[in-house]
Amino acid sequence: MNHIKTFLLMVLLTVLLIFLGEALGGTQGLVLALGFAVVLNAGAYWFSDKLAVTMTRSKPATEQQAPEVYRALKELTHKEGLPMPRVFIMPTEQPNAFAAGPHPGKAVVSVTEGLRRILDYEELKGVIAHELAHIRNRDILISTIAAVMAGALTFIARIGMWGMMLGGNRGNNPIGGILQLAALIIVPIAAILIRMAVSRTREYQADATAAAMVGSSRGLASALEKMDSHARKRPLQVNEAASHMFIINPFSARKAANLFSTHPPIQQRVERLRNVQL
Repeated sequence: MNHIKTFLLMVLLTVLLIFLGEALGGTQGLVLALGFAVVLNAGAYWFSDKLAVTMTRSKPATEQQAPEVYRALKELTHKEGLPMPRVFIMPTEQPNAFAAGPHPGKAVVSVTEGLRRILDYEELKGVIAHELAHIRNRDILISTIAAVMAGALTFIARIGMWGMMLGGNRGNNPIGGILQLAALIIVPIAAILIRMAVSRTREYQADATAAAMVGSSRGLASALEKMDSHARKRPLQVNEAASHMFIINPFSARKAANLFSTHPPIQQRVERLRNVQL
């Protein structure tokens, strides 16, 4: 059911992009928006891992540099029959982690220095299992496309807004002007809400899958609580376009940002984990 919901949300994002293009540029705008959507989705597919690593300033890590991360990955990938992802380290003290890549054979897992410092092995394994769950379910590709499409909608809406402010021709049809204004206001908001829905749904599913992989929800639940507590004191300097990829909201220290967080509340995630029947 979650896969169907996500697919429908992604279709809606594409439709919104096309609607915005048509509202701002007529038939020509519609065609351009459709071509833009195709290019964006293709780019998100082929380069999602490189984009994620670059945006977060993650660096490749050898087994000697991160032995506990490699140990957890080897145990879990062997058990689940998954390819071994490439390992990266983010040079920051906020405890966090993310996975990226278009498919399991081209995936990366990145953890922060802070995460490695504060978690014990059981907790770390729970976090790694969560990221592998995203990889196995191909959530990382869907999340990347959602972020790229939502960003494109907002970008096009801003261009349209500047065009209207500078006296762009909307024709003599007042209905057309109303549609343009509605598109500029509603479409970017809808894109943000859709991106939030995709991300929140996937986080709950990845938590449950991780608990099943490990055979216990205790480690991940404890890790989430510990990570959230530390993250509220240590803001992460990262591109906002990449925020949805992380296991917890990297902007927890910004109180206002939580209103529009792509992540469900940690307390709800922990409660669900503790109620998981294995």
